[in-house]
Amino acid sequence: MTTSARADVWTSSVRLYRTRALASAACRAGHVKVNGAKAKPAQSICVGDRVEALTDGVLRILVVTRIILKRVGASVAVTCYEDHTPAPPPKEERPMMPMRDRGAGRPTKRDRRALDRLRRR
Repeated sequence: MTTSARADVWTSSVRLYRTRALASAACRAGHVKVNGAKAKPAQSICVGDRVEALTDGVLRILVVTRIILKRVGASVAVTCYEDHTPAPPPKEERPMMPMRDRGAGRPTKRDRRALDRLRRR
């Protein structure tokens, strides 16, 4: 059993990123931090390290509990870290898009097609 892994290998193995290349790119861009410091792709990650990764606009905060080097299924990947990511804020209710009254304003494409069919007859 290994005691450490590269940052890009571990983040892709636990399914934070789809591929190792994307994980490496995220490390180079500064989207991955290990123990508060920006991580290079080759930085070692050990058990107990705190990993912060920006994925799809969401900051994931994980504590490493197990080192893996190969990509595994989602159910196994979850056992390799403790997730300390805060819950997302509740979604605000968005007002419905205003609907125009029928016959008010410009006709829609559907209305124009109906008019064209009517004029052809």
